[in-house]
Amino acid sequence: MIEDTLLVWKLRNGREDGLVRTYSKYKNYLLKIAYALLDDGQQVEDAVQDVFVALAESSQRLRLDGNLKGYLVRCLINRVQNMQKARSSSPSLPLSEVKESCSHGDRPDQWVILDDEHRRAYSALCQLPESQRVVIALHVHGGLRFRQIARLQKTSINTVQSRYRYGLEKLRFLLNGEVKI
Repeated sequence: MIEDTLLVWKLRNGREDGLVRTYSKYKNYLLKIAYALLDDGQQVEDAVQDVFVALAESSQRLRLDGNLKGYLVRCLINRVQNMQKARSSSPSLPLSEVKESCSHGDRPDQWVILDDEHRRAYSALCQLPESQRVVIALHVHGGLRFRQIARLQKTSINTVQSRYRYGLEKLRFLLNGEVKI
């Protein structure tokens, strides 16, 4: 937390080393969460990159109501939601042209999808409603506690816990005991 306070100070004062350190500290963390929320590796990288570009552009006006990590996660979730809205409003492809995007693992940096078991689990995760998928991603992949997720989403802890529980139940159903959750 003390390092993050110093980073925020550096960002507000236009210090390049603040942005560089923030990027190196949180890039992999944000990538991990983004991989759990998006089904396209290029979009994952774009979303994380957009978060840091926006941070650089607005760093001198930065006003945090919590910690830097939470702020970056909130920015990432907003960016992912905007990307998904834009994608859903664009014309759809015929089914013959659609790839199985949730289960591809052809890129080495997709460490969320490491082997066949992980691919099946990730494919099932993509089938969950967004609210459940986000809570599971933040809790499991982001390591956030339910209280932190509730603050990020500006909702009650009971709602977050319910989304998590219902999401896990649906995952168990979809995976039919094939993969341990």
